[in-house]
Amino acid sequence: MSRHEGALPFAEPVFSEPWQAEAFAMTVALHDKGLFSWSEWAEALSAEVKRPGAAIDGHDYYEHWLAALEKLLAAKGIAGKSEVDELAAAWERAAHATPHGKPILLGNDPGV
Repeated sequence: MSRHEGALPFAEPVFSEPWQAEAFAMTVALHDKGLFSWSEWAEALSAEVKRPGAAIDGHDYYEHWLAALEKLLAAKGIAGKSEVDELAAAWERAAHATPHGKPILLGNDPGV
């Protein structure tokens, strides 16, 4: 096996932030669970990317990705925007309340 066989064909990291990889993984996992088809996903993502104000250089691609996922979840009745926002805020509070070096757990949210 040569040194380059099986290597990923990317010159740069695919994700510039951990949350981008997490959003990608959530999308794949939700598709695998049958919550939406790839054509539904492509339509939702395409609608977000084509919105006015999207960056020409694509640096906001994963922001559109996340917006598409949130809207698709709401459209499917899985989680509305307010539910997603509340859960995100709870994780943020938990992160701030967690001592350095310890795992961030939702139970660490002082608001619970």
